[in-house]
Amino acid sequence: MEKKLVLIDGHSILNRAFYGIPDLTNSEGIHTNAVYGFLNILLKILGEEQPEYLTVAFDVKHPTFRHEMYKEYKGTRSGMPKELVEQVPIIKEILQAMEIEIVEMPGFEADDILGSYAYRAQADGMVVSLISGDRDTLQIATDKIRIRIPKTKKTGTITQDYYAKDVEEAYGVTPKEFIDVKALMGDPSDNIPGVPGIGEKTATALIQKYGSIEEAYAHVEEVTPNRAKESLKEHFDLAQLSKDLATIRLNLDIEYNWKQAEIHNIFTPAAYELCKRYEFKNILSQFELEEDKSENSELITLDKVSFNQIIDQLKQTDIFAFSGSLGEKKKGRSQQLIVEFATKDKEYQYVVEYNEETVNEIQQVVDQLIELPMQKVSPNLKSLVQLFHLPDDCNIFDLKLAAYLVNPLKAEYEFTIKEAIETYGLLKEQLETMEMMDLYETIELPLLYVLEEMTKTGIQVQLDELQQFSRELQTRILELEKEIYQQAEEEFNINSPKQLGVILFEKLQLPHGKKTKTGYSTAVDILDKLKIEAPIVGDILEYRQLTKLKSTYADGLGNFIGSDGRIHGVFHQTITATGRLSSTEPNLQNIPIRMELGRKIRKAFVPKENFVFIDADYSQIELRLLAHMSEDEALIQAYSQAHDIHRMTASQVFHIPFDEVTNTQRSNAKAVNFGIVYGISAFGLSRDLEIPVKEAAEYIERYFATYPKIKTFLDGLVEQAKETGYAKTIYGRRRPVPELLSSNFMQRGFGERIAMNSPIQGTAADIIKLAMLKVAKRLAKEKLESKLVLQVHDELLIEASKSEIEQVRRILQEEMGQVVSLRVPLEIDVHEGKNWYEAK
Repeated sequence: MEKKLVLIDGHSILNRAFYGIPDLTNSEGIHTNAVYGFLNILLKILGEEQPEYLTVAFDVKHPTFRHEMYKEYKGTRSGMPKELVEQVPIIKEILQAMEIEIVEMPGFEADDILGSYAYRAQADGMVVSLISGDRDTLQIATDKIRIRIPKTKKTGTITQDYYAKDVEEAYGVTPKEFIDVKALMGDPSDNIPGVPGIGEKTATALIQKYGSIEEAYAHVEEVTPNRAKESLKEHFDLAQLSKDLATIRLNLDIEYNWKQAEIHNIFTPAAYELCKRYEFKNILSQFELEEDKSENSELITLDKVSFNQIIDQLKQTDIFAFSGSLGEKKKGRSQQLIVEFATKDKEYQYVVEYNEETVNEIQQVVDQLIELPMQKVSPNLKSLVQLFHLPDDCNIFDLKLAAYLVNPLKAEYEFTIKEAIETYGLLKEQLETMEMMDLYETIELPLLYVLEEMTKTGIQVQLDELQQFSRELQTRILELEKEIYQQAEEEFNINSPKQLGVILFEKLQLPHGKKTKTGYSTAVDILDKLKIEAPIVGDILEYRQLTKLKSTYADGLGNFIGSDGRIHGVFHQTITATGRLSSTEPNLQNIPIRMELGRKIRKAFVPKENFVFIDADYSQIELRLLAHMSEDEALIQAYSQAHDIHRMTASQVFHIPFDEVTNTQRSNAKAVNFGIVYGISAFGLSRDLEIPVKEAAEYIERYFATYPKIKTFLDGLVEQAKETGYAKTIYGRRRPVPELLSSNFMQRGFGERIAMNSPIQGTAADIIKLAMLKVAKRLAKEKLESKLVLQVHDELLIEASKSEIEQVRRILQEEMGQVVSLRVPLEIDVHEGKNWYEAK
């Protein structure tokens, strides 16, 4: 069997991870997002590839032979952000601790090292996977060398894979010819000049026809179009230079010591300590270290008898940790239920087959455990609540929830049972020091139980209604396809950005075309600008919306309907930085509401027999909070007099009578009102309203002149965040804003918007959470059959018994309306219906 070598372009992957993952810092304030992303990519690749050999190559900060050939090489690049620079030595330190071979070579780039390694390995009978974010490496691909280009996202890492045949399929040229295409078209990112006037399409066509720049030049009189012919004649020297610059060297004088590249156990004690220092909890969980570092630690495997006697052991301590989880499902094997306990010096583990009988047996012990008076700690309380019935006053401290409050920017926290007791003391102290213990105890912890009850209850969905909706969408999608093809005068893959870009910017000659290495950008912001230029663009935007709506919701939701006809979605408290809830399996928070077809999906959500849906949401809660927090008299007065706030804003900003405000003026005022909450810029407002930037800037100036305290308040939030390092809600929730310290102008601007918005959006999130708690408690207290089944942003949905409608409406109005006392009244819209669409 052929042995495998994995090669990684160090700087390229580190750079990709840096820009793919939001800024992260550990408790020392060290930036870690690039290192964290790099390690996740590394572990994913190693898990997929299972190689015998591994090497990581880095560029050296010295001029290369390419700079000697062409001093302007890479001259257009700005330097690395300092937040990334500081992470380079960290990743090298961790790789060395993992005993992974690192290679650098003065005068050459990592690409040259990797190319040489790859071809030598191929010659030695190995197969190779080369991991890089740089598409230049596609020229190295063969049938034995695969190029893997990762994309890092919040949801994980995906890779695009290319053998030689894949390069030819994607780009229409062989890997070797790929170099010649670049020689003709140039590369702005590396400042490779190319031949003036020859773009990717012409370059590809020439190399497809002639095979190389030399052959194209030999037949230069046959070259079309004429502009390309004349340019190639005049600038063939640039083409030759560009080809030399673009060619990755495959024969560097490197000593190939495959023994050094051999991969062993990378989860070493030294690597463990570094990952612990940089607080990579998810990665730490993958380490399989030998027995615990504490000499006094002891793992005790419990049988059924000793498990039932565990109470006696735990009574002898003042604190213990407790967790429950399900083992991985394996084909042909029963799923296991794992229950773990830990005291300061001992660990206990009980593993049984997961079924109703064993859960009931363990529940009896759990019932006794929660009655014990000592402090109880859980690495992940949510999993315990999912497995067992726990009352919401059982005095179990949730490490995951506490850690999220301390730093909501970090990736999902995972703690082992070994770490739980020590971590408890640290987190408790941090919550108290940061004045968030009250937030933890009165909002987040009790909410965990409410959310799990909502998951267990679920919401009924009619599959036949979804299928009918899917057919309606498909009819409209086919109509749009036909209209798009007619306007384009040809059929093409509408879902292919590359093909779409050619149609819009080359065939139809539309403006605003931005060409990248892979083609023209067809992002939404680009297409939005083009809507007024050609009807085809509006059709394409609608096509995209409807195809996503069909695949994600009309077709996708059916996969989540359980045997009881209900969707039991999972609600998450520890994902968003602002404190808002999110949901998965499926994501019900993102069902479109701005377009009628999107809203219609809600018709499939129905209450059970003899019940109705009652929907209540806060009206303009973030604007009302802006009025309250800024103490702006004009805005407070407008709300106190129950005026149409957007019409009032237009009236005051434009200095015209309230009754003479046009619908357009009101609409523009609405955009500004909501935009101000999010720190909107003149550029952003001009794009939203499709007006000149200067006009948008004047609009914002008038707004702040009308409501001067809002400007003072928002500026104050930014200054406060710069001083403290975080934004804060009324309830004490903190959102760190490390972006304010960034050397990158765009990142700092983003940080300023976060500093303005987080206190408002975060407070709104806290209020809706408090409202959920109060409504759920009141429904239970009055022993009603009606239940809270869904929360979406500022909206609560109750499945209400028809005999309890008036009671439920009153509870919603009272509990949501009186949850907090503001300088302006909270307004709640309450509606009912036989499905979610009607109720909303």
